[in-house]
Amino acid sequence: MRGGVTMNQKGFTLIEMLIVMMVISVLLLIAIPNITKHNSMINSKGCEAFLNTVQAQVKAYEMEHNKIPTVQELLAGRYIKSDKCPNGHAIQISTNGDVSESGS
Repeated sequence: MRGGVTMNQKGFTLIEMLIVMMVISVLLLIAIPNITKHNSMINSKGCEAFLNTVQAQVKAYEMEHNKIPTVQELLAGRYIKSDKCPNGHAIQISTNGDVSESGS
């Protein structure tokens, strides 16, 4: 045995670590745009489901009170918890009882 220090051969080299970092970076660059694209689709589908739920609550209110409610009446009567879709847009109820997103 020599008097010098022996090197441990079980570690990763700097080049190997840089290659791994580059591969991870490329995967992230591919994945992030797809995630953000699907996020808007999820919000729109969530809003559609919310509008269907509110439409059902409008019918329930109409059956109990013999009139078409406003959004404020649904909130006050605890038929709905929020007057906004998951995407942040407000909802509105027309005079014939149809529920829609404000501005659509």
